[in-house]
Formats: sequence, structure tokens, C-alpha cells
Amino acid sequence: MADTFLSQIEAVLDPSDRSTPNVIVTGDAELPSCFAVTDLAVSTMRAAATQLAALTGARDVTVDRRLASLWFDMTLRPQGWVLPDAWDAIAGVYQTADGWIRLHTNAPHHREAALRVLDCAADKQAVGAAVSRWHRSQLEDAVVSEEGAAAAMYSMAEWAAHPQGQAVAKDPLIAWEEVAEGMSKVALQDLKVLDLTRVLAGPVATRFLAGYGARVLRIDPPWWNEPGVEPEVTLGKKRTGLDLTQPDDRQVFEGLLAQADVLVHGYRPGALTGLGYDPRRLRAISPHIIDVSLCAYGLRGPWAGRRGFDSLVQMSCGIAHEGMIRKKSAHPVSLPVQALDHATGYLLAAAVLRALRVRNQTGRILSARLSLARTAELLISEGARGFIGRDLTETANDLSETKEMTSWGSARRLRFPILIDGAEPKWQLPAGKLRMDAPAW
Repeated sequence: MADTFLSQIEAVLDPSDRSTPNVIVTGDAELPSCFAVTDLAVSTMRAAATQLAALTGARDVTVDRRLASLWFDMTLRPQGWVLPDAWDAIAGVYQTADGWIRLHTNAPHHREAALRVLDCAADKQAVGAAVSRWHRSQLEDAVVSEEGAAAAMYSMAEWAAHPQGQAVAKDPLIAWEEVAEGMSKVALQDLKVLDLTRVLAGPVATRFLAGYGARVLRIDPPWWNEPGVEPEVTLGKKRTGLDLTQPDDRQVFEGLLAQADVLVHGYRPGALTGLGYDPRRLRAISPHIIDVSLCAYGLRGPWAGRRGFDSLVQMSCGIAHEGMIRKKSAHPVSLPVQALDHATGYLLAAAVLRALRVRNQTGRILSARLSLARTAELLISEGARGFIGRDLTETANDLSETKEMTSWGSARRLRFPILIDGAEPKWQLPAGKLRMDAPAW
């Protein structure tokens, strides 16, 4: 399956490219799943690495299969402190009157939306009792209508027949558009990346870029927090705060955008336009900007504007149902890691690097659009298999020797799976809390 994934990825990155470096995959691992999760990890990380090598002229790329599997999960190991829980107390899967649903309540407004619909106390037992009285699709629709985040569990066959599943199947893995021309050549170490993404795919992409020299500035609104993953995804980045509904902050944002080379954003389709920043306006502010974005449920179809996260998309597209059937479980069985997020993140990074190379060489300016649901389509494209693999036992050799002094305390991080001409990435900034830096490059 690795070759199948790789051929699909290469087909949308640059099928005519002749600058592919020598690639060696080392190590041995297989994460436990009825889907080829480790193959997906290796293939997408390899895609980002080969695009990086093509940009910089590197000759050799090495990808460690075991470390790639580990980097599709949390990579930071605190010393003398504890990572916050990644999940809200009532987030999770619940049985409905006719199936299963997952509630995603990590964000306070998503939690409040679910509780308004269920009209119950904020504890798992009360939520479970309330959910059991609903039909899965009706509850899904009700929570989404309240601007919450939820996903009923569907089988792969149900998703294939669903209007949104059919729309996603027609989307390319990476949707490219040539939007302008104009030479604006910049080296990777001078690249300015404006990061308007949240958990988890977009931050994975910009973390990768930061490790190889890009100057990444992440912007969050004053009310947003993601404590469970901040230590994981802020590595290498400056972090500032702006409220794009306020005139003064909009002026600051537009000044930053005018100086940026790349904009990576994870707003739902139409949300950035709703703030007054449609593609035409973005390009008027920054004519040479490389605009790369992602969403949850695809570029078109009735759910294109729906809020979503990796765990929800797994429920929608049949992954959790297939895992349940093949493991003979009484409950939905998700992937062992947030593989859709991580894989999409490395594909986003690959798209940025390819677009940068094209702009540097030809002056053509490309934009790219990706989605978690389309990455799920890649994963399930070869169908499911027997439930194989095992959890990986971490060893001391998996950890970097260098300590990282984060905002929360000292930590060590897993060694990165990729070597470019024998060299590891170098993140210049440790992980830190959101909105700690001035809004400046």
C-alpha cells in the first residue's frame, strides 16, 4: 500500500519533476489498525521531505519508519511537569438509539453547543443518558446547527453513497490553482509564513517548515486556546494574538500579510471571506502570496462548510466503523493516532514547498486546497485488511539528546524521522504558549 499511496501523492505534486532525490526508508514498525497507517505516515512525510530536497538541491532523504509512526502522535516528553489532557471531559463516542456518535467538545463553544442540544449536566453519565434518546443523524444535525462539532458513525458503504462522500471522492488530493504571475524569489531560510491554523494538521505543516528555516508567525484570536496540544505544535514558531473583527488588529494583520511569502490557513470554506479576506482581497494586499489551506469535509458538497476534526472525519467516512467490525469490538474503533491530521499536515508542507519552488523558478503563483476527508479517501483507497500491527514501545534511543526549554518547563522530544543529506531539522524556538510574542516578523 505504501507504493499506492506514494503514486497518488506524487501524481498531484509534480508528475513531470526530474529532481527527485535518492530516498531510503529505514526501520520497522506497523501501527495497529485495519488500515495502513504507518504506510500513510511514511508516504506523506516522504512527500514533504522530497519537495524540500528538490527546493534546496539536497541529494539524499532518509525516512525512519518507526520514528515516522511515533511522530504521528505526541512527540514531547516533559521533565518534571505533566502535559495537559488533550481531550475535554465529555468528549468522546456515545451510543444513540440507532448507532454511535462522537461529540468533539474541546473548544468551550463546541462544548456549550452540545450541552444546549442535550439539555443535560456536563458529565459523561448525564451526556450518555441524553444521547441515548436521540437518533444519530438527528443529533448530529442538531449539534451542527448549534455551531457545535459532532459526527455520527457511518460505514464506508454509507459514506460512499452519501452526497458528501461522493463529492469528496471527486476532489483531487491537492487542488491546485494558478492564480497569478510575478517573480518573487526567496530562499527557504528567508521564507515568511503566516500561520492561521489550529489543531492539528495546519500546525504540523508549519512546524515542519519551521524546522528547515522558515520564519513562522502564528496568529490566534484572544479567546482561542488548545492547551492539550500547544506544547506539541508551537515548536519553532513565534505566536501572537489578533482579533480580525477589530479595525486596529485588521490593520496589523494586513501589514504582516503584505510582508508574508506564504499564508497557511484552516478556516472553514467561506469563513475567511466572511471576515473580508476573500482570495482577491488577500492577493490585493500581498500579490505574490502562496495561499495554502485546508478544511475538514472537502472543497464542495453539502458539508463543505461543516466544522470538523480528525476524530469526527474518521466517524463520518467509515474508518471507525470498519475498525469496529474488523476488531470485533462493541464500540467504534478509531485509528491509533490522529493520522488524517498528521498526514494532511505533511501534504500541506509539501504543497507549500512545491509552490515555492515553482514561484522561484517560473514566477507562476499557485494556491493549494486540501481536506481531512480527502486524506481519509487516500487512506481507505485500497480498502481495509486484517487488524494487524502493535503499539510501539518507546526506548531511550528514540529521544533526542537535546533538551527543549518550553514555556511549561524542560522536556525532550522524539528524534525526527527525516534526515536530509544526513542532517536533522533545527528548530530555533522552543514550544511556547499562545499569544506570547508581538505581532511582528
